[in-house]
Amino acid sequence: MSHPATAPIAIAPEKNDPTGVVRRLFPISPQQREAAAQWMSIPDRTPRATRRASSVVLVKDSRVGVQTWLGYRGPDSPLGQVAFPGGSFEANDDAAYVWHGPSVGEWAKKMSIDDHRLAKMWVVCAIRELFEETGVLLAGPDSLSTAEIRGGELRETRQAVATQDLSFSEVLARRGWGLRTDLLRPLSRWISPDFMHRRFDTRFFVAVVPPGQSPSLLEGKSQWGEWVVAKDIIEQRATSSLGDHVAEAISVLGGSSSTQAETVGRPLSHLTTPAVEAILEKISSTRGCVAYLSCTRNLKTYTPELVKVGGEYLLDIATANAPEGGAIARGR
Repeated sequence: MSHPATAPIAIAPEKNDPTGVVRRLFPISPQQREAAAQWMSIPDRTPRATRRASSVVLVKDSRVGVQTWLGYRGPDSPLGQVAFPGGSFEANDDAAYVWHGPSVGEWAKKMSIDDHRLAKMWVVCAIRELFEETGVLLAGPDSLSTAEIRGGELRETRQAVATQDLSFSEVLARRGWGLRTDLLRPLSRWISPDFMHRRFDTRFFVAVVPPGQSPSLLEGKSQWGEWVVAKDIIEQRATSSLGDHVAEAISVLGGSSSTQAETVGRPLSHLTTPAVEAILEKISSTRGCVAYLSCTRNLKTYTPELVKVGGEYLLDIATANAPEGGAIARGR
């Protein structure tokens, strides 16, 4: 079944904030329409509580543009069917860790959080989820080294951490590794729209893959994950190219036909969230990984608001148009 190709729409550009902030309308996925309609039909509405989560945007340079790692999360994921690695807090994220890089207090300041415990858990959650979902480990024996992971060396360990049969803190302690928090950079904070049944308060971070490591799928947890060129995804977002590609890749790997049907024919806005789409836009316009990581950001909190325009449910979001890490030179 095909779906209409849609993309974000700018609202009243003549009234844009002089700082470069513009209101935009993002489509919602077909799976969210029923919840949106129910929310709009209730006069006195109380949104469900949010769960705290972290997501890590991996980036790398290539001859065809900056690439990022996307994975398939499933049709019902509130973080998007196709999204960056990430997930919600676990109790062990508050355990004792050896800490290399900016201190917990410095991270709290970076993220404008008074509660140092929460700041720590957001950072730990980011590094743990990245390890579970991709095998990339931002940790090492000291502040200058990172763990080298060859092939499927820690595959069973990843599986045990993902199922909570083994704590992440124990994995690091056994090997004498500490968290390389200096390898992370904060990007933004996104809070799920009020109408959603499963809501998250997600902090996004960015990182590059340490030397000697490479992302990989975890058997039984992931069906698709791949480096993609961000500018290609954005240029083709009104088409179903990404959704069709994901379905084909899952088919090759022996995935279920029902999973494939969830992505075939869908534009980017029906596969992911405005958070992922907005971040992909920034990556697509940056000069390179170094520029993107070193960009000085005013960390913003985004809370999409559900609106109904012309009978269609959309998410109203104010985003900044300015590129991060310098714009790509044009016309060469």
